[in-house]
Amino acid sequence: MLRKCLLSIVCLALAVSAHGAGPGRPATVPDLPPLPENAPAAQEYFSDVELLNQDGEPMRLYSDLLKGHTVVVSPFFTTCTGVCPMLTQKLKVLQERFGDHLGKDLVMLTITVDPTNDTVEKLKAYADGFKAQEGWYFLGGKKENVDWALFKLGHYVEDKEAHSNIFIVGKETTGLWKKVQGLSNAEEIASIVQGVLDD
Repeated sequence: MLRKCLLSIVCLALAVSAHGAGPGRPATVPDLPPLPENAPAAQEYFSDVELLNQDGEPMRLYSDLLKGHTVVVSPFFTTCTGVCPMLTQKLKVLQERFGDHLGKDLVMLTITVDPTNDTVEKLKAYADGFKAQEGWYFLGGKKENVDWALFKLGHYVEDKEAHSNIFIVGKETTGLWKKVQGLSNAEEIASIVQGVLDD
């Protein structure tokens, strides 16, 4: 199981970087909390870097967001007038489709690629505009923390305009990770999410 998890993480990183998601790693590594003894491989890889959700609540990347969940991860920034609203609308459809799972075994992570400008207040206004429910988190925080989380999830970019249109869909408990084009048909996206949930 450990080997499968590590292999899946490596495949995820390679698949996303091969799709042109980001140039290397962030220049600054955040001050990461120490790992517990015998930490799972996923926690070692993703880390427990702290982010802030749209309500200003601190959330740890692994312990609070990934652990025990199926996740759908999407990059965005609040001032984007191009693809971001369309991607976020697809997530709103997923929220309606998976309402019984959201906030329980499924979470959606919409992470800003412009953390310097996307304050908690802006994230909250954006989330409210799409009627985000419990379990759909719009995440920002310290730039070095957000950049690290994006890097570990395969979505780090130096130029916010160059962010990926790919959704990353993964299940921490099984190590299954997939990617799906965020502009795909909503039913196609939902089918992949369902498949990962059922894994």
